[in-house]
Amino acid sequence: MLWPYYTAMTTRRSFLNSAGLLAAGAAAVSTSTSATGAAQREAAMKYQGPHQMPTNTTLLSIRNADGTETLGLKGKEGVIDVRRAAELLHIASPLTLDELLQGGNAGGLSQLAEAVRGSAHAKAVTVAESGITHGRLFARPGKILCIGLNYRAHAAETHATPPRVPILFNKYNNALAPHNCTIKLPPRDISYKFDYETELLIVIGKAARNVSAADALKYVAGYCTGQDFSARDLQSELPGGQWMVGKTLDNFGPIGPYFVSADVVGDASNLKIETYVNGEVRQSSNTGDMIFSPQQIVAYISNLWSLEPGDIIFSGTPAGVITGMPKEKQVWLKAGDQVTSSIEKLGELKFTLA
Repeated sequence: MLWPYYTAMTTRRSFLNSAGLLAAGAAAVSTSTSATGAAQREAAMKYQGPHQMPTNTTLLSIRNADGTETLGLKGKEGVIDVRRAAELLHIASPLTLDELLQGGNAGGLSQLAEAVRGSAHAKAVTVAESGITHGRLFARPGKILCIGLNYRAHAAETHATPPRVPILFNKYNNALAPHNCTIKLPPRDISYKFDYETELLIVIGKAARNVSAADALKYVAGYCTGQDFSARDLQSELPGGQWMVGKTLDNFGPIGPYFVSADVVGDASNLKIETYVNGEVRQSSNTGDMIFSPQQIVAYISNLWSLEPGDIIFSGTPAGVITGMPKEKQVWLKAGDQVTSSIEKLGELKFTLA
C-alpha cells in the first residue's frame, strides 16, 4: 500500500527540490565545454542550406573526456569520431544528433564521412566501438512524446480497453540517458514498483503539421531502441493517475546505442522487440502488434500540434511488463538488476539499476 497522501507529497517536495539542485549542477557541467567545440557547434547550427535528413547512416554518441557528448559514425572499419574528424579536416559537420536533425545539415556529415575515407587522418579519427563510453543520443529534443497502451497484447494483459486514438503523455529532458548507463533509483518512500518498457523510438526529421498517414513516414528521420522506464506506484497509485510523474524521473528514458536512419530500417512495423532482465527474457513480441503504426502516430500528433525536427516519440511497449502480471507474481525491479532492450536492426540498449 502506498504511503499516506500528505506524507507522500511532503516527501516528494523534498525529493524534487533535491533533484532540482542536482539538475542545476548537471546543467552547469554540461555548459562547460571547450571554445573549439562551442565554435564548431555554432558553425554547424548556422547552416543555411536545404534541410536534409540523414540516410544510409548508423550513429552513436561518444562521451568525451571533457564531458561533452558528440557524434560517432558507425562503419565497417570502426567508428568515426566526428568531432575529431571535423577538427582535422576542417569540415563544418554537425557534432551532435540534435544539431544534425534540427539544423538539417546531413550533407555536411556525409561530406565528412567521404573525406575521412580518402584521408591520411582516417586511422587517427576512427576508434573501436568497444573502447567508447556512450553518451546520450539526444540531449535537447524539442519534445519527448509517449504513446500508452499501443500493443494489443499489452492492453489485454492490463485488462484495458484498446484505445480508439493514441494515448499521449510526455517525458522531459532530465529523463534522457545513454546506453550502458546506471539508473539510480529513488528512495523506497518515494517509489519502489519499478518496471521495464522496451519501445521503438520514432525520430522526426522534418517539420510536420496536418500530415496524412500515407505521407507521415516522409517526415521520419530514423529510429532507436528506447526504454520507457516506469515507477508504477507513482504512475497509478497517486490520486487522479499520474502517468507523467511515474515515467520522467531522472534517467528514466535511456535511448541507444544507435540512431539508425529510416532507409536502413525499412518497415518499422515488422521488427522483433524484446526485454531481458538479468539475462531472462521478459518481453518478446513484434512491432506488428501495435494498435497504431508509426505512420498513424505521426499523422495523429501532427494534426494536434506541430512536430519539429529532432522531436522523439516513444511508441508504446509490448506485453510482458511486470504490472501486467498477476499480483502474486509481481516482482519489481531492484538495485543490481541489469536490463537489456533489444529491437531488430537497432541494437541492444543496456542499463543497470542502483
